[in-house]
Amino acid sequence: MSKISATDLLLDGFDRVQQAVAEVVDGLSPDDLAHRVDGSANSIAWLVWHLTRVQDDHVADLAGTDQAWTADGWADRFDLPLPRGDTGYGHGDEQVAAVRASTDLLLGYHRAVHERTRAYLRELDVDDLSTVIDESWDPPVTRAVRLVSVLEDDLQHVGQAAFVRGLREREL
Repeated sequence: MSKISATDLLLDGFDRVQQAVAEVVDGLSPDDLAHRVDGSANSIAWLVWHLTRVQDDHVADLAGTDQAWTADGWADRFDLPLPRGDTGYGHGDEQVAAVRASTDLLLGYHRAVHERTRAYLRELDVDDLSTVIDESWDPPVTRAVRLVSVLEDDLQHVGQAAFVRGLREREL
């Protein structure tokens, strides 16, 4: 039996996020994606955009590369009335409502970020994962801890999006 590495586990986790994102947006119209429970909760579009933006931002920072959002033209394709570097942290009602997109656009951006994440993870070894990247925390944050944090955030948000989808389907 072959050993499973820490990067294999991270790859599997991010693959699961990508699969869940594809399932949660499958077949939805832009109006369904923008639907907000009680008129004010986060929409599926916002949740998927936000989890992808955070992954893009954090993995690009770890890799020392530009984000797909700007480098690959996704910011222009989405054409959101938000600052180009915005990831969704601290968004209020108007900013959440401003995030409207099609399934194809959300999936395209998420796939691009997912592929960048996979490429980055394939380059890492155990020593890379153990490297401290942020000493402002106690204990200091390693590359592995940051990646698990992104993965956890992604899984929470895609789960929230699945919940919103379920509520939306009950309404229709």
